[in-house]
Amino acid sequence: MKRLILTRHAKSSWDDPLMSDHDRPLNERGKTAAADLGQWLASRGYVPEEVLCSDALRTRKTYSGIAPALPGTPVLELKPALYHAGPDVMLAVLRHATADVVMMIGHNPGISEFAARLVAHSPQNPEFHRYPTGATLVADFSIGSWAGAGFGLGTTVDFVVPREIDA
Repeated sequence: MKRLILTRHAKSSWDDPLMSDHDRPLNERGKTAAADLGQWLASRGYVPEEVLCSDALRTRKTYSGIAPALPGTPVLELKPALYHAGPDVMLAVLRHATADVVMMIGHNPGISEFAARLVAHSPQNPEFHRYPTGATLVADFSIGSWAGAGFGLGTTVDFVVPREIDA
């Protein structure tokens, strides 16, 4: 059994119009949302052993906000290929994961399509197909290794968006 925690980066700042998209930080709402997500994950026992994270600043800062609430220290791997990746690239990156519980942090529009294609049945949450900032899907896969991961093989365990968390 393998578990994927699939998180879209938290709300980012657009304060500096000259800043490159790759270098945008989180805004205050995003920082709060990331911390809330960390508490939510820890409270439910959704604890990654390995984190595959886009190398954009907002995804790295999302993980930095989540991490303090998690027990242990997952292996963090920055993956430039996840920056604005589509579903096929995201699946290819996931297939190289080695831990039983993996967190992947990425961007829309690719992450919403990836999530929708991964699970056999979408969560009932109306926000799932929009996959707003901070949206997090937890899905289980009955596979021996991530190399066997594929579209439609995931079973939805949980889904949340930050504004639904009672922090």
